[in-house]
Amino acid sequence: MRLLHTSDWHLGRSLHGHDLAAAQSAFVDHLVDVVRAERVDAVLLAGDVHDRALPPVEAMQLFDDALRRVIDAGAAVVAISGNHDAPARLGDKAGLLDRRVALRTDPARVADPVVLEDADGAVAFYAVPYLEPAAVRGLLPGDDAEPDGPVAPGAHTRVLSRAMRAVHADRAERGGRSVVLAHAWVTGGAASESERDISVGGVAHVPSRIFTGVDYTALGHLHRPQALSEGLRYSGSPLPYSFGEAGHGKLSWLVELDRDGLASVTEVATPVHRRLTALRGRLAELLESPAHTACEDDFVSVVLTDPVKQADAMATVRRRFPFALELRHEPEGRVEDGEVSYAARTRGRSDVEVTEAFVTHVRTQPDEAERGLLREALEHARRAEDRDALPLLEAPGPVELARGAA
Repeated sequence: MRLLHTSDWHLGRSLHGHDLAAAQSAFVDHLVDVVRAERVDAVLLAGDVHDRALPPVEAMQLFDDALRRVIDAGAAVVAISGNHDAPARLGDKAGLLDRRVALRTDPARVADPVVLEDADGAVAFYAVPYLEPAAVRGLLPGDDAEPDGPVAPGAHTRVLSRAMRAVHADRAERGGRSVVLAHAWVTGGAASESERDISVGGVAHVPSRIFTGVDYTALGHLHRPQALSEGLRYSGSPLPYSFGEAGHGKLSWLVELDRDGLASVTEVATPVHRRLTALRGRLAELLESPAHTACEDDFVSVVLTDPVKQADAMATVRRRFPFALELRHEPEGRVEDGEVSYAARTRGRSDVEVTEAFVTHVRTQPDEAERGLLREALEHARRAEDRDALPLLEAPGPVELARGAA
């Protein structure tokens, strides 16, 4: 059986205000071509289908089109919701879709696998959506729900471990080959600048050992493609969503299962729609140097080092680099603390770290009780932002998918 592991499409996302719809549509074209050329049996989409809980209509239409074209090309689809998705919205039509499409967003169904058949028998696909600890209390199989209150450190490890215990119990009873889709930050995974922080309330890293015994685990959330082990991988995002990803090769994983389990994993490179390039220097040099000719059609981030900030600098830069998206002014020789930008001071830091640093700056370092209140406040703010992200109550009953089934 051949699987294509993808994740983090983030349909509807822009890059510094530039609409990426054309680039995302080109990725869907590539995906369909791979499904046909490689005779893929199932496409696995490990969360963050959309970029926000209320995606634009065009993003929803692109996803519908992608699903239709993939199944027309001969593959089934198994997809889960990520931390950017609103589960209720993503899965609202799950029961109305073609039987070859399974959109799983309900935490109660993590141990109720989607089943695909090939010549070697059945493969059970366990779809584990992003499990926000406060939102899934009492919903997981055999859940001994924690009391209401702040989300405690390590909560994500506990809820995902609980979900995987249910998965392993079903695996043991069912036997045969198994695949897990999960959306989480697994210990050892390398992050990028463009992932949304999920470390509020201590819900970030989860140990890789909870996936032991599964033939293949298709992970989503981290945007850099990487293998934590042969059968435990992130596919990463299909497009770079920050200039920090300029050097990342984007790909999908082509996974092959034989009768005994995982047989091979091969990378399938995603074509570059438009390169990302970071330039630094004085305005005149950037506009005149032949060294920059090759990147004139790239998405460009520019740092100007002129001693004096130029008027209408972005408009001037775009005369040569029409796809310049970001411009910062960092004069040469000016490195005093007060002149470091807010973005530079906060880059790579979580919401909790930034908040605690602010309290320390204006008063004194917060104690443990105050840190708990800060985490709780940030958690409430995030839940309010995603208040539409309610767990979907999907139609009951097992889902049996067969290649080519109507």
